Amino acid sequence: MNAVLSRRGLMALGGGLVVGFALRAEEPARPGSLKETPSLDAWIRVAPDGRVTVFTGKVELGQGIKTALLQVAAEQLDVPVAQIDLVTADTMRTPNEGFTAGSHSMQDSGTAIMNATAQVRGLLVAAAAAEFGVAVETLTTADSTVRAADGRSVGYGTLAAKLNLHVDAEPASTLKDPATYRLMGTPMPRVDIPAKLTGGPAYVQDMRLPGMLHARAIRQPSVGAKLLDFDAGPIEAMPGVVKVVREGSYLAVVAGKEWQAIKAMRALEAAAKWEETASLPDQATVLDLLRGLPARDIPVLTWKGEAGAPVKRLKARYTRPYMMHGAIGPSCAVAQLADGTMTVWTHTQGVYPLRSALAGLLRLPVEQVHCIHVEGSGCYGHNAADDVAGDAVLIARAVPGRPVRVQWMREQEHTNEPYGAAMIAEVEGAVDAAGNIVDWDYGVWSNTHNRRPYVGGLMLQNAALPEPLPVPPPAPIPMPEGGGERNSNPIYAFPNAKVVSHFIPEMPVRVSALRSLGAYLNVFAIESFMDELAEGAGADPVEFRLRHLKDERAKAVVSLAAEKFGWVAGKRGEGRGFAFARYKNLGAYCAIALALRVEHETGHIRLGRVVAAVDSGQVVNPDGIRNQIEGAIVQAASWTLYETVRFDRKRVLSRDWSGYPILRFAAAPESIAVHIVPRPGQPFLGTGEAGQGPMAAAIANAVRDAAGVRLRDVPLSAPKVKAAIGV
Repeated sequence: MNAVLSRRGLMALGGGLVVGFALRAEEPARPGSLKETPSLDAWIRVAPDGRVTVFTGKVELGQGIKTALLQVAAEQLDVPVAQIDLVTADTMRTPNEGFTAGSHSMQDSGTAIMNATAQVRGLLVAAAAAEFGVAVETLTTADSTVRAADGRSVGYGTLAAKLNLHVDAEPASTLKDPATYRLMGTPMPRVDIPAKLTGGPAYVQDMRLPGMLHARAIRQPSVGAKLLDFDAGPIEAMPGVVKVVREGSYLAVVAGKEWQAIKAMRALEAAAKWEETASLPDQATVLDLLRGLPARDIPVLTWKGEAGAPVKRLKARYTRPYMMHGAIGPSCAVAQLADGTMTVWTHTQGVYPLRSALAGLLRLPVEQVHCIHVEGSGCYGHNAADDVAGDAVLIARAVPGRPVRVQWMREQEHTNEPYGAAMIAEVEGAVDAAGNIVDWDYGVWSNTHNRRPYVGGLMLQNAALPEPLPVPPPAPIPMPEGGGERNSNPIYAFPNAKVVSHFIPEMPVRVSALRSLGAYLNVFAIESFMDELAEGAGADPVEFRLRHLKDERAKAVVSLAAEKFGWVAGKRGEGRGFAFARYKNLGAYCAIALALRVEHETGHIRLGRVVAAVDSGQVVNPDGIRNQIEGAIVQAASWTLYETVRFDRKRVLSRDWSGYPILRFAAAPESIAVHIVPRPGQPFLGTGEAGQGPMAAAIANAVRDAAGVRLRDVPLSAPKVKAAIGV
């Protein structure tokens, strides 16, 4: 490469580094989200003073993505982290990267930013080479500066001030050699943690804007309930009340202070009269109901090959109930209608899809809705973050000019959020005389796992409005990622296998995306059944898995977890469990070994030592990876031991934490150790949802080892365990 630049047209004057939006007739393949948003200035800008702004369409959910993306950008640009401003999802400022979901943040946005920053560094170096009259290869970069061998140097800001570049990203980038990394692969303190630890403004719940009003919505008591009558007069006369808002069966109240809004909401709830016709299914038989509903059969895989004669055949069924996101902080949003634009501060996982949904709800052009992401206090999946934004915009429309803050109450969050779908998996398998699996037949029954709003018809408020919008029918998520069938395709090498997803369109209960979607149940089922087959074959569970794996990275993770745990083949009765999966068979590899105790008198399960091994590809922040796996282990332990949404034929009964128990500190594992397999230079692999399924199966397998009983229906509650033991 020489110092002469032609195609990029470097030397046009401008006020900073601005990279344009020109498109080619035929788009070459670009890495990550550069495929959809190829313009470099959509991702990075360098100001004349040298300060760098990096843009991402992904959002911080507590997974540490802000910190990791800063590390990536700083590494590839050779810029101090403190000199970078990171802008997360904003419909007027950042690329449209859809939803932050499916463990795609590093795979998509991290890859885009890594390549974009590497290419911008190359452009800055090329500009310096042209200015110095030297070859690019003779220049080095460090601390936002390009340096020549003869001692001359020039800052990025100076170079940027002379450049106005209009260029798309190239398909290939000259990335730094991983052996030279100073930031990527090194622990870095999370940039989002200090405010959260010290009680500073960290969440949308903390927002306080000048002139802000507070509001509460009154939820329909059951699905489709019709508001018949209410007397607004006494509520409007209450102290601080600004307005009572009604649109059809949608009802809300606005006040000057939050407690005033809450008191008015309670009074309005008592005054409202409803007509209710909907009913919920019988919780005791809901899984049988799902199994019998009409389903669309979707083949996932069929393998046919030569194999030994089966000598032992097993069959089992595994289930999970409806589960809740259980956000610790009830969902919140702030909205303001000003100058014809509705601005919404929201902790949605997808600002662009939500913008479209809110525009539909308001009957506005999308250009008149501006969604800005602000962190919320807890969610992995589609909880009520989008729906509370719907409340905020409907109420803000009724009081134009004033910002309106809406926060749900605990019982509203618990009873109205979209739950994780109940599921059923049925599996049959056989081993030959040598103990090898020769046949595998797997079916999974599930509703959709994605009703995230992208049109107004999917908003909770839509059904209450006088003229509801059309509601799109539920649809499956196609493989290889899948929804209910996610991870139903085994990573193991079987000569004969058949997997079918039975997609159930009819939804007895409102459901959508919960962390890991169908992978939690599918990995729980597959990894439990692998132990059952290993036991039937008289094999050690770890050796049995290794025997059926061909993927060398999978073998390495399994072996590392077993080694660090101190797994000894053949030992029984000590409450040890093991499980493994590669998330979606596309993301991170995760193996978990653990020990637990079962109290026979009570049925309580006491978690002991947990050891995990993970391969996430190129490591950016090892502490971030450990955080994610630790969090997955704790959350999956809670799902597996405690959680189920309770309801009767008319109402959801899980209105608070007493009605929806979760894991408490005293029941957490005694210790968690996460070991990372280094893979320098390899693509990023999504980590955030890799541990849930393996943790669930490892618990069930350890219960079998400790108590001699096999439990296949989560949660593995103390009464279930005690009943199975027969004490």
